[in-house]
Amino acid sequence: MENWITEIMNEFGYWGIFLLIALENVFPPIPSEVILTFGGFMTTTSELTVVGVVAYSTIGSVAGAVILYGIGRLIDVERMEKIIDRWGHILRLTKKDIRKADQWFDKYGVWTVFFCRLIPLIRSLISIPAGMSHMNFGMFLLFTTLGTLIWNVILVNVGAAVGDSWETIVKYMDIYSNFVYAFLALALILFIVLFIKKRVAKK
Repeated sequence: MENWITEIMNEFGYWGIFLLIALENVFPPIPSEVILTFGGFMTTTSELTVVGVVAYSTIGSVAGAVILYGIGRLIDVERMEKIIDRWGHILRLTKKDIRKADQWFDKYGVWTVFFCRLIPLIRSLISIPAGMSHMNFGMFLLFTTLGTLIWNVILVNVGAAVGDSWETIVKYMDIYSNFVYAFLALALILFIVLFIKKRVAKK
């Protein structure tokens, strides 16, 4: 995948970066670390600039986030409750659980969106619950842009600073990503265990 990404960026420059980052937000398996660090490296070997790479990658990222936000709006809490009414017994979920999650996001959603933009995988998917909770679109755009900008500025500048060694940075970012994935997996397992214990205790 890395070869495909770098070929597109080499051929299409800023627009290649914009397209890849937008896709990365809609399809999280595409690694933004590769796109951004290689984009930073390209500023040392081409006419691309750090400001330009950051700008196009940020616009692309926000565009992808808006698409997922829109998907979340289509699903919304009411439709999710209908799904839970029909299938919730399988997962032992109730409409009350959905409402609690929605209320939590209403309370902490703004900062959740901001900080999650700095976490691999979640940085893309967080846009869906933001849409589902009907988070204020202006606030969503603002905090998505701010979080994304920080992520992009760091990786693009690192890529520009290390030059030919940009692949080394990607390897370190892979370690960071794997650590995050492992943490999320453990958190999910813990959540399931506690959830089951809680349900059993109620019986």
